Amino acid sequence: MTAATPDAAGVLAELRRWIQASWDPELSLVHWRELLADAGWACPAWPRGWCGRSLSAGLAALVTEELAGAGVPGPAEGVGVGLAGPVLIEHGTDALRERFVRRIVTGEITWCQLFSEPGAGSDLAGLTTRAEAVADGWLVTGQKVWSTGAATADFGLLLARTDASVPKHRGITCFVLPMRQPGVEVRPLRQMNGHASFNEVFLDQAMVPAAYLIGEQGGGWTVALSILAHERRLAASRPGPVPAGATGRAWREAIAERTAASEPHKWYPQRAGRPDLVTGRAIAHGLAGDPLVRQEIARLVELAWSARWTAERAAAARAAGRPPGPEGSLGKLASSVIARQAARVHTLIAGPHGMLAGPGSPLDGTIAEIFLSVPGISIAGGTDQIQRTIIGERILGLPREPDLSRNLPFREVPGDLSRPRRRPHQLPDLRATGRCHAAPAHPRLLRIVGDVAAEHRGARRRTAGHHLGPARPRRQRGTG
Repeated sequence: MTAATPDAAGVLAELRRWIQASWDPELSLVHWRELLADAGWACPAWPRGWCGRSLSAGLAALVTEELAGAGVPGPAEGVGVGLAGPVLIEHGTDALRERFVRRIVTGEITWCQLFSEPGAGSDLAGLTTRAEAVADGWLVTGQKVWSTGAATADFGLLLARTDASVPKHRGITCFVLPMRQPGVEVRPLRQMNGHASFNEVFLDQAMVPAAYLIGEQGGGWTVALSILAHERRLAASRPGPVPAGATGRAWREAIAERTAASEPHKWYPQRAGRPDLVTGRAIAHGLAGDPLVRQEIARLVELAWSARWTAERAAAARAAGRPPGPEGSLGKLASSVIARQAARVHTLIAGPHGMLAGPGSPLDGTIAEIFLSVPGISIAGGTDQIQRTIIGERILGLPREPDLSRNLPFREVPGDLSRPRRRPHQLPDLRATGRCHAAPAHPRLLRIVGDVAAEHRGARRRTAGHHLGPARPRRQRGTG
């Protein structure tokens, strides 16, 4: 649907009349967003009654563009509107929606995501954080990691294990976790580029009210997949620029909110490799005619434009109401390839000086920050290896990657992963107490270990380089 169609034209005309009658720059930001929410313009693709108008994705995008063009602030940005709101509308109870959805849109409450764990990143279903049922809710114990915004969030989208007697994907439940309570400890993680954008979260008998369960008990994996699908779209979205000459209380508060929210992400352009700097840097260093530099820049431009066209096709498909295709995983993998190629070109241009930081360094340390930040894009939002597995299995139809633990009850998974991890200061010194001993082996574990050992023995029997074909005889030194 385009703006030229009668339906789109009528909706946009109604929106313009509403803005003219409702917008007052001296309103507080929360009050303005309440008006947006009550009129359904805040999140127009959401259902009527929940801050939306049940519009198609394409028409909702036009409404968002119209709001930006009119020079008025939109709904709150980030995990709340991007993840928490959609998943509560899709899987939450009416009580949860009543309690949270409107305040998410107005920005009165903030959110973080509590999925990954030190031992369950790529294999998210292997998480060990546990939630134990009590009379008035659940007590949660465990550890989460890589949680952006956890230090300031009011609530978290939490995945925890509620049943270890079933296979790992079936014993997980999704909750709303109140973050500001005893039993929740947030610690920042210092990165090698000097920033501290992420946090680890320790949970020690943290309380979750009984009504804060999202979806069904044990149905958390389905909810998680829904959240991850929204996360891919959230990663691709960026807030529009503040209009020139924006004044008034609403915009002052919106700018302050954006500044605070963007602080943890200020190094993200460097994580993407900054391909936009490459051509100018090559010209400035007199390397625009170097054939190797030109070849590598051409390769970077080819990768970047191909990824942009793929993203545009995905956006067009969403606007047309078609289901998501392979573009999400392909785009995520392409972003890693582009970032690494950009870093390679920056290395060719800057040479060893690119490792310098501080005054007088290339771009005042920006090039060095690129080198240190680029590896992160291959991990964030799903590793490159995971994206390749998704592409192979779900897009190319290749056989599933072997997972010996998929159908085991979680408490019988090798490695005793069903126990919650303990902090280093809580681990007993087994050497001092003389209590080191081998854990009893389960029959299934013995069978799995035997299968793995057989594979290793087979690998040792193969000659080195067998996959390269017959080895050619090596010439001996001193012979003709």
